Amino acid sequence: MNSVQIRSADRALSVGTWLIVAGAMLYSVLTVTPLASRHTPEGWGWTAPILPVVVDAAVVIVVRLDSVLARLGGDGGRWPIVLRWMTGGMTLALNVADSALKKDLVGVAVHSVAPLLLIVTAETGLAYRRAIAAALAELKAREQAEREARERAAAERREAAERRERERREYEAAQAREQRDHEARIGREQAEREERARREEQERREAAERAEREARERREREREQQERERERREREAVQRREAERLERETTARRERKEREERAARERAALLSGGPVNEKLPEDRARAVVHAAFGEGLPVRAAAELCGWSVGWVSTRYQEHRDGGLLLEGTAA
Repeated sequence: MNSVQIRSADRALSVGTWLIVAGAMLYSVLTVTPLASRHTPEGWGWTAPILPVVVDAAVVIVVRLDSVLARLGGDGGRWPIVLRWMTGGMTLALNVADSALKKDLVGVAVHSVAPLLLIVTAETGLAYRRAIAAALAELKAREQAEREARERAAAERREAAERRERERREYEAAQAREQRDHEARIGREQAEREERARREEQERREAAERAEREARERREREREQQERERERREREAVQRREAERLERETTARRERKEREERAARERAALLSGGPVNEKLPEDRARAVVHAAFGEGLPVRAAAELCGWSVGWVSTRYQEHRDGGLLLEGTAA
């Protein structure tokens, strides 16, 4: 029997087992539900199918896991056996309970068929699966041994062929080595002569390159020295220009400050006279208005200081404002 036949038998066993399990579950639900319904409090009759479904679910778990463990060659211990027989006993008891309570021996016999068949099928299926797993393992071991034997024979043949080929190559290599040694001796002598000529040429070329490199390095040093000297002169020129610029800015700030202080003193002198009762001369009045505008005095205060009308002073203020805007636009 080969592995294909063994797997076919395993599939037939699985299909038959699940058909028996499905039929037993359906028969159990139909048989136990009326019994559970009669012994359930009023209003809870809808829960009657739960009990047979729960028990049969345990049966499904046992059958499924036993199948997996049998394929893997494992052993779950005592608890799977306890669960298997406990679920089988519960299924048998629930199925024959109604007939037993009625003392109907024929009914007990009829309703015990499906549970007993389920119990025996579970035990028998487990044994079959273990036997199938053992057969598959033995078949795989035998196939592995045959494959290894074929591989060893093939390897021995390859080694013999490789050994013959290696001996042939070694003989040819020995012949070729002798020929190469002779040619190599002649080649070495020729190579030594060429090598001496190359060394002499190389020495001449290196001497010329060394002289050229020294000249180039000397020119490079001179160029770097000239570059450093040029950079030094440029830095000194930049420093001189920066010092001259700072000196000009300092002189300009000092002169501007002196002009501002002189203008402030002149404005203070013009505005120190206080209000006048008569008009000042126009030149003097313009100077007073200019000073008042510079100090930010109101138009009326400027008019009191020069004796001229508020309108005239307002016009002079507007002229100063326009002149300031014009100066700002020119600066921009």
